Amino acid sequence: MASIEHGGKSFEVDEDGFLAKGMEEWSDEWVEYVKSIEGIGDMTDEHWKVINALQEYYKKNGIAPMVRILSKTTGFPLKRIYELFPSGPGKGACKMAGLPKPTGCV
Repeated sequence: MASIEHGGKSFEVDEDGFLAKGMEEWSDEWVEYVKSIEGIGDMTDEHWKVINALQEYYKKNGIAPMVRILSKTTGFPLKRIYELFPSGPGKGACKMAGLPKPTGCV
């Protein structure tokens, strides 16, 4: 496993840059790190709505939600989710939320 240092914290990540220990290791410093590599400016309430929806769904179901479920839960069309997370709901949003890399179509 690789290790990343950011904001005075060290994070173990898998080969795709997702947290190795998932939400157990998730923190504000992790959000700041992903924000910087994803090219996201300021975190808005909309960003946090997506992050919170992903985490809640994952806690209940053990997997990331499909895109249509995420869109329905947040009320955001898919286009808006891509505007918020340019690399997409799977790579950017799930990574920022501390979820493991999605295996299917998120």
